[in-house]
Amino acid sequence: MPVSERGTAFAETMLGSVRLMGENRDRPVRLDLQVHAHKVLLPHRTTQATLSGQITIAGQGNQAVEGQMEISPLARRRIRYQLAFILEGRRVTFDGWKSVTPKRPLSSMTVLPYTLYEDGKQPLGRGTLRFPVITGLLPFLASFRFPSRSGSKHLLAPRWNGTPGRTEVWYTTMTDPATGSGVWLHHEIVTPTDGSQAFAHGWAALFPKDGPVKHARFGPEPWRGAPDGFSAKDVSAFPGQLAGSAGDFAWKLTEESQDEPLYTFPRWSWQRPLLPAAQILPAAQAAYSGTIRHGDQNLTLDQAPGASARIYGHGNARRWAWLHANLGDGNVLEIVAAVSKRPGLNRLPPLVFLRLRRDGRTWPRRAERTAVGWAGLGRFRARIGLPQWTVQGCAGLRRIHVTVTQPEDRTLTLNYSDPDGSSATCSNSETADAVIRLERWWGKWRPEAEWKLSGTAHAEVGDR
Repeated sequence: MPVSERGTAFAETMLGSVRLMGENRDRPVRLDLQVHAHKVLLPHRTTQATLSGQITIAGQGNQAVEGQMEISPLARRRIRYQLAFILEGRRVTFDGWKSVTPKRPLSSMTVLPYTLYEDGKQPLGRGTLRFPVITGLLPFLASFRFPSRSGSKHLLAPRWNGTPGRTEVWYTTMTDPATGSGVWLHHEIVTPTDGSQAFAHGWAALFPKDGPVKHARFGPEPWRGAPDGFSAKDVSAFPGQLAGSAGDFAWKLTEESQDEPLYTFPRWSWQRPLLPAAQILPAAQAAYSGTIRHGDQNLTLDQAPGASARIYGHGNARRWAWLHANLGDGNVLEIVAAVSKRPGLNRLPPLVFLRLRRDGRTWPRRAERTAVGWAGLGRFRARIGLPQWTVQGCAGLRRIHVTVTQPEDRTLTLNYSDPDGSSATCSNSETADAVIRLERWWGKWRPEAEWKLSGTAHAEVGDR
């Protein structure tokens, strides 16, 4: 396991006003920021961080912002904010800093005077923002994260240590934005419970927007091992590259990670495999470029959105559902709902693991929250079936309702083999539909966001 560095991430909201040049009134302003630093924040040193988020100016609507922050409360006695955004077709820069002084520690750390400039030169307006201590302090403190920066390559390395009765999977799904076609590459190791030779197998599948689903299998063949990914006779899945051939299929793709890892199950369950199985995304989102050939037809991909995922466990669940939904603007939703084969657990309704990464933050904070709730309350619920299945639940001040539709003509059904020799069937669609509704509690449930995916959701239902 590589040595990792820790960064710092947090969210900050400030309220105030601005007076634009030529106006005789102040306009209310709200600034919502996501802050990401590559180091752990320490007050005695200067730390640079990147900023993203939005600014809301009365009469001007919401504008996306990005920029830098200099955090230097002791060395330089300031916290400087430099942002850029587009206002009425003009590029506007925001420059301001909190002047930290020990004589006024609270006000100096919470008051931000700033100036707006047009094209970085001509003053456009001046204002002041304040951090709302009474209402904002607890959410601000709760937003702090210290993500590891070790990268995701080690998450692609095989987990199997020779123990019989295990299944390990590398799978990749993507959507070609040019044609609407979906792609599924599945790589799997099965280690039989009787101690016989572990074997590797898998398949490639293409889901055209119009036309029948096509697929081809490869293997099984003896597993020979690979230090940093999956490798079979004609197929490989290594960090940054996927290549292989199966039947009439041949592919050669590059993979560019575009996000941090996403632990669909609790992080400890991947590090210490105590659950029947666990799933992760080494990168919550990735982009794929290259070619996929089927017969005499070539599909050329250029920055196609998708993701690779990993599974390690004792075999397939008794029943399961899975969703990967790219929601745009860097947002992504991952769901695994499953009923275990283990005695006792097989009598429970599906346990749901749901992770929504939105605006750089992952909700709910803890992966186990959606599966068990608190004291058994608030657990998320799934109704698994075809052609439609649903998940809904509430955590904190938010609740979500997800409806996934897998049309029969856009769904591929395949058989799996478990380590104990039993079989399972999965029905997969890389061109599924999904409707996701997110609500927030403000005295009553109010709509916060909604996404409708038509033919771009990646989904699967498994059964026996």
